[in-house]
Amino acid sequence: MKQKNPGKPSEAAEENPKEFLADPYGRKVTGLRISITDRCNLSCIYCHNEGAEGCTCGPIGHEMTPELICGIVREAAKFGVSKVKFSGGEPLFRKDFEDILSCLPPLKEVSATTNGILLEKRAKTLKAAGLDRVNVSLDTLVPEKYEAITGAPAGSLEKVVKGIESAVEAGLTPVKLNMVLLKGINDNEIDSMMEFIRPYKGKVILQLIELMDIDPKLSKYTIDSKALEKSLAERASEVRVRHLHHRKKYIIDGVEVEFVHPMDNSEFCAHCSRLRITADGKFKPCLLVNDNLVDVREARSPEEIEKLLRLAVSRRKPYYIPIKVLKQEKNQEEKKGQEEKWVQKLYNCKEEKSENRTFSRRQENSNE
Repeated sequence: MKQKNPGKPSEAAEENPKEFLADPYGRKVTGLRISITDRCNLSCIYCHNEGAEGCTCGPIGHEMTPELICGIVREAAKFGVSKVKFSGGEPLFRKDFEDILSCLPPLKEVSATTNGILLEKRAKTLKAAGLDRVNVSLDTLVPEKYEAITGAPAGSLEKVVKGIESAVEAGLTPVKLNMVLLKGINDNEIDSMMEFIRPYKGKVILQLIELMDIDPKLSKYTIDSKALEKSLAERASEVRVRHLHHRKKYIIDGVEVEFVHPMDNSEFCAHCSRLRITADGKFKPCLLVNDNLVDVREARSPEEIEKLLRLAVSRRKPYYIPIKVLKQEKNQEEKKGQEEKWVQKLYNCKEEKSENRTFSRRQENSNE
């Protein structure tokens, strides 16, 4: 394994970018979410596979090489991208994950989302290679529930807990526990999860995630997000708002709880600053859209990567658009339509005048 890039964030190219990449809605792209594999050792009932249309799950050869991944990040960093999150599938399936981390340019933050089962033995090497922190998926502390939700074999929950402990010891903090809330299954465990992270004294944060019910079969598990937010706010001694997606953080009895509410949330989309990349090398402007991908695998130079990066950013559009923006778009369309009508009217008027002049000349000629 290569040693971590010694560059400090203050020395990184992104501190003084030549320009920022912004989509047609004015949203700057400051982060990348890169899926480095779609292979996984779990089969969670709610998995959306990073928005891909089905899981290809191999062969390994279809996955991006470390060289391509780092080439993309280097180009993005020139335009102010300062944060990268790696995901999967399960990113720890990549035996060369440490090599990928080692070849990155200096960045403000490099993180990864993992199910934690393989984390215990690699936490230290990942930290040494340049990983700053991790998100660990943990929906329940009850072994039977965990196995039912994830399809994991018995004993897997214990491995996840050990993985979290190892991550804290290695300094991959703050560790964020991703808890997808499922009505009637684990929505009664929020307090238990808060007590679980309390001994870590701020080094572990609880991140409650609204179920993305892309599959209609899962709609029965959707919680009442408004009621939850109201409950958290009433219990909190302090409420903070993150810039990313305008997420709210609730400080409850010294424990930090964050709620991720992506569904039907125009504010979430309005503040999105990430561009996704699929495991097989395609820029994905939006998690929920699959018809605007940009394939970067054929890029043969940094200039080609930059061109494709710009194209992908130009295709970004909020999935949930605020009513205000919709009205603006409607007004613009109406204004454009009126302008086109006036242009057509003016054109018709010119044509009419031209015909009249031609008719007058004919009359003059006939009079002669």
